[in-house]
Amino acid sequence: MSNRSSKRERITKETSVRVEIDLDGNGNSEINTGIGFLDHMLTLFSFNSKVDLNIFAKGDSYVCDHHTIEDVGITLGEAFKESLGDKYGINRYGTFYVPMDETLALVSLDVSNRPFLVFDCDFKREKVGEMSTEMVVEFFRAFAFNAGLTLHLKVLYGENDHHKIEALFKAFGRAIKEAVSISSDNGIPSTKGSL
Repeated sequence: MSNRSSKRERITKETSVRVEIDLDGNGNSEINTGIGFLDHMLTLFSFNSKVDLNIFAKGDSYVCDHHTIEDVGITLGEAFKESLGDKYGINRYGTFYVPMDETLALVSLDVSNRPFLVFDCDFKREKVGEMSTEMVVEFFRAFAFNAGLTLHLKVLYGENDHHKIEALFKAFGRAIKEAVSISSDNGIPSTKGSL
């Protein structure tokens, strides 16, 4: 693992989550959350961001998927923030469009340490696989607020909910890749001198 890596754990009465993240990886991942569609989305995120990711989660799925998905977002966000350190040299901003068949999605973000989420996407289905579509926004909210991201996600158009969610996760990965890339002349990318 590189210097820009982290291991985080979150254990509650509802879930047990372990995350390992390496920002300077190759997009390799091993993910088991007990929710197949979430595993698929996180694998796509890892591949597109080139962030190495190991995630193991066990949650109270007999209740529903809410606690597991939210706690994965929280723990992954914490690990992401910790792995960035002082953010020296990062590009800070990332924006990416991803087309997927009839769907077009946009993600734009700022590693600002000012958490905010704008999520503009509607779903027709209650679930894709075993993942509730209402939990897509909850995952991104948990990640953004624990990672310190200003995060905007928008599906400009589309019909298929699987395509919409997949395009968002892929665009999120590509935007993260752009934002955490290091350039030697960036320094701390803020007129304040810190993020």
